[in-house]
Amino acid sequence: MNFLTPLYEKFDSMLIGFVKILPLLGVAFFVIIFTWVLSLILTNLLSRSLSNSRIRKSLSELFVTLFKVIIWTSGILIAVTIIFPSLTAGKLLTALGLGSVAVGLAFKDIFENFFAGILIMLRKPMRIGDYIECEGIQGKVEIISIRETYLRQTDDQLVLVPNSFLFKNPLLILTDQELRRFDIVVGIAYDQDVSVAQSVIENAVSSLNIVNDEKPVEVYAREFNSSSIDFNVRWWAESTPLGMHQSKDQVVTTIKEALDKENIEIPFPYRTLTFKEPLNIQDTAHSVEN
Repeated sequence: MNFLTPLYEKFDSMLIGFVKILPLLGVAFFVIIFTWVLSLILTNLLSRSLSNSRIRKSLSELFVTLFKVIIWTSGILIAVTIIFPSLTAGKLLTALGLGSVAVGLAFKDIFENFFAGILIMLRKPMRIGDYIECEGIQGKVEIISIRETYLRQTDDQLVLVPNSFLFKNPLLILTDQELRRFDIVVGIAYDQDVSVAQSVIENAVSSLNIVNDEKPVEVYAREFNSSSIDFNVRWWAESTPLGMHQSKDQVVTTIKEALDKENIEIPFPYRTLTFKEPLNIQDTAHSVEN
């Protein structure tokens, strides 16, 4: 059994080493327990203080999470240096720095969305409940998380948009204000009185309850179209997509009824055909019958 002697010696040295570091393990375990208790107390105090402030809920949750990570990282570093005295805090931080560079390169997109999420949370104009539009994507902001933003479209479909996409591209906040200006184009025939039609349209739109009466209704003659004189009609109403559809529905219906009541024509496109030589009406009719 002489061949087992080295194995016994190795096991004996390992056992002796383990017994020697038992006190250090106890101290390290106490540090971990202390870190856990300290994390619970401090994060609870921080979350309470942030809940009483005007900071967004998602942003306060981010601060609490980052604070918890800092406490646990510090506690684990202290515990590791207690168990392995040769590993100083400087060496551990250097190793963590090199590791963070490698991790940063490997997870570039994730960190990009993470920091974009923080900046979006700090950006006051975009709030939970706002309707936004970015590069053809439109919806209501439901959740702003660390990595992506949840948008609920008007057809109730959910779209998850990376935060970096919202941060890099122009972002249109449709409900930044309670009211928004809408417009449509209305055409009348060339033989109609422009001033009368303009007055009829303005009075019809102004009479609607859904149109805001604090801001004026605007009706401008826009251009000479192929078969009509076009007006640009502007009004202010609720800025939500539902408010837009409801107000446009009532505005179009009311304008049509008002113009019909005043016998003002909304023309169809006219086409005038010109021939080089006179047409033989009789021959044309005979050819059609055949």
